[in-house]
Parts: sequence; structure tokens; C-alpha cells
Amino acid sequence: MYEMTVAIDLRDEISEQELAELCWHLGIGPRPERLSIITQFPVVVEDESGMPVIEDDPYPLLAGHGAAWQVGGVLCSELAPRANQPRNGWSLTSRQEVHPDEFEKVGELLRWLATKAHGRHRLGDGTVRVGSLRFYETDVPEVLQVESGQVNWPT
Repeated sequence: MYEMTVAIDLRDEISEQELAELCWHLGIGPRPERLSIITQFPVVVEDESGMPVIEDDPYPLLAGHGAAWQVGGVLCSELAPRANQPRNGWSLTSRQEVHPDEFEKVGELLRWLATKAHGRHRLGDGTVRVGSLRFYETDVPEVLQVESGQVNWPT
């Protein structure tokens, strides 16, 4: 289990549809009718005859709230407008517990966030800092970033 903290400022070019879906992923809004950021959530289930089939089962990715299970502290997510500030747009903070089995799906959302990030999060080589990641048994987090469209998850 990992503690993942996302702290990023987003530009204000986010559509109403994207904003609604982002709020759903953060656990602070209802699920929109149509998903446009992450459109597929495949899961294998058994049909009536016991055969495996793939179904779509969307779920919010950063919606944990309340006491953390393993990393200690509180899980939370918040999105605040940056109106009347030097950089308009949105400020997002989320602290979640993430299992490596979720890295791929959460990574899709982090990659999307990186495309919407204010320039202050972007390094000279195009890498975007999105937060930090800490294995629950360690004390020091690592920088979590998106580089060339890939999240630097631990190997």
C-alpha cells in the first residue's frame, strides 16, 4: 500500500464536463452521465453460466475520505477555484491510499491532470510534478511525476 499525495494547480481551460468528472473522481460530486477523462473501467466477472466476461464498472479514483487504513492520518480530496489569484484555474489536493494494482487506472487520471497543469509544475524537459508517493513502511516520500506521458510508479 502507498500513500499518494497529489498537489497540483490546474489551468482554467477545463470544460464543465471534465470538471464534473474530476469532482466525481475526488468524491466531491455525483457521477456524470458521460465520462470523458477516463472512459473505460473494465472488470472481469462471471456470467450466469460461470464464464468470464468483461464488464464496465466505473468508480471514482481519488474518493477516499476519513481515516486511512494503513498509511495513517486522513484520506481526503479537495478542489478549489483560483479566482483572483496570479494563476486562475483550480487547485487540487488529494491524499489517498493506493495499491499497486490501481497504479494503471490512477495513472490515467494523473496523466490527464498533467496535461492540464499550470506551467509552474512543468520542468524544463516537460516532466510534470504532480505530488508524492510513499510506501507505507517508509518515512520519506518520492516525487510523483509524469514524464513523456508515463507516471514514475515504483518498479
